[in-house]
Amino acid sequence: MSAIWYYTVLAFESVLGVFGLRLYEEPAYTVLDRPADTIEIRRYAPRLAAEVALDRQTDASGRAFSLLFNYIAGANRSASGQAERVAMTAPVDVTRPEKIAMTAPVQTERNDGAVRMRFFLPAQFTAETAPAPTDPRVKIVTVPEQTIATLRFTWTGRDLAARQQQLIAALATTNWQPTGAPFGLFYDAPFTIPFLRRNEAAVAVAPR
Repeated sequence: MSAIWYYTVLAFESVLGVFGLRLYEEPAYTVLDRPADTIEIRRYAPRLAAEVALDRQTDASGRAFSLLFNYIAGANRSASGQAERVAMTAPVDVTRPEKIAMTAPVQTERNDGAVRMRFFLPAQFTAETAPAPTDPRVKIVTVPEQTIATLRFTWTGRDLAARQQQLIAALATTNWQPTGAPFGLFYDAPFTIPFLRRNEAAVAVAPR
């Protein structure tokens, strides 16, 4: 019955998601500045995430998403030894890391097929209580406190790189400077009506 309820809730959330309505938990943050209409400077507290990092391969993003979805759907073991279903959250954090350094966020080779993807876990979990993944490619990581700049836009599947460049250019005239390479935050499913989608180009920043 728990499985039926879990997938019923997911189906209901998916129907709402078509229209850009979200019931997912999101990591809390504090807005420090709004230097432009579509740009926010946010401070996030440390967050727990399930992470997959894949090297160059066909459809790395799709494979990473499948591994993470399987994890929250029960490919895990709780402290009691049982599988535990984890609520979906938003956004999904996607970075295409540098092939050599393998650190994130780094994005010097955008088309090499490598990807690092994170699902942030609900706030109820700690590093000690989060279910352990059964697939070794899924890691539970603590994302340290971050200050990031975000630029919100509607996702078309083609303009993320352009929006990242727009964000970096806009920051040049503000009191904030990038401290890494840009990445993407995605709040909606691919089947959401395009003009209702919420997506963000993002980059870690520090005061000038």
